[in-house]
Amino acid sequence: MDQNKRLASLDALRGFDMLFIMGLTPLIISVCGLFPGGDSCWLTETMQHASWHGFHHHDTIFPLFLFIAGVSFPFSYSKQMASGVSKGHIYGRIFRRAGMLVLLGLVYNGLFNLDFKELRVASVLGRIGIAWMFAALLFINFRTGTRAVIAAAILIGYWLLLWLTPVPDVPAGTDPYSFEGNLAGYVDRLILPGKLYQGTFDPEGILSAVPAIVTAMLGMFTGEFVRLPESCISGKRKTLYMALAAVAFLAVGLLWSTVFPVNKQLWTSSFVCLMAAYSLGLFALFYYLADVRGWQEWTLCLRVVGMNSITIYLAQAIISFYGISNFFLGGLAGLCPPDWGAVISNTGYLAVCWLFLYFLYRHKVFLKV
Repeated sequence: MDQNKRLASLDALRGFDMLFIMGLTPLIISVCGLFPGGDSCWLTETMQHASWHGFHHHDTIFPLFLFIAGVSFPFSYSKQMASGVSKGHIYGRIFRRAGMLVLLGLVYNGLFNLDFKELRVASVLGRIGIAWMFAALLFINFRTGTRAVIAAAILIGYWLLLWLTPVPDVPAGTDPYSFEGNLAGYVDRLILPGKLYQGTFDPEGILSAVPAIVTAMLGMFTGEFVRLPESCISGKRKTLYMALAAVAFLAVGLLWSTVFPVNKQLWTSSFVCLMAAYSLGLFALFYYLADVRGWQEWTLCLRVVGMNSITIYLAQAIISFYGISNFFLGGLAGLCPPDWGAVISNTGYLAVCWLFLYFLYRHKVFLKV
């Protein structure tokens, strides 16, 4: 495999991840609702964020996307270096991309309402941009071993910081990992302008962005590993080693969670490890099927989404896909019992979003940041 060849598995995995943002989540929940007890079954529950501590599938969507962004960078960087692009130009691209994602995050949060007092500054896109930027700068400037030490130091340091630093505006003895008593929330209250997502705490705040850098770094370690030439290590062995690494991260994450709870909103170090296990395991599977075995026909429906992931994320805040779906299927949904009507409505929404992206795909229109 060409070291700089675009990975079909990466676009497919990104598309799989974005399907849940694009409407697959409510569709699964509505299908569960067709069965007795489906509204409270494990599958329905895992399609929603954990209220605080815990690990639900819905908590994996955002960090998996950040991990994937990390995987792609070593390919992009090597391609730029081979093309003779200067280091200064690469730095400029990194900063511009990060700045654009922060700006798009503000737009998504309602920048054009011009109500800056109520504007939420922190955002999902902003965190992706900032975490990816720092990870990319570390990738360019440090060797693999040094970056591994830095990643471990960040995770351990973040744990010790939250555990040992008293928060001034809560009673002494408050659980340092609780919603009320965590240091990340205090930093957000102290520094972040505008509105916090949860009043006194923001899940995409300042301090919790630091361990998110490691999520992007782990993606870059993975991309760096996958880029190794076939003469050094075969695709099958790469798949095996990634699967073994996933098992190792799972063990570390579960062990660490006994003293530092798994929490997506705090982006705890144990959460980073469990997400590494999930991300590596999924990527290993997609990589083996699409890039090692060469079975790529099945990836088209996912690549259509994955190659315009930022587009669909923003478009859902701008375009009324439910309105379009209701125009065509609203009558049919209204004739059915409510549970079946919800399934039809959610299926229509997902289909309209996908057809919109397929139109862009066929015309080679891609929003790149």
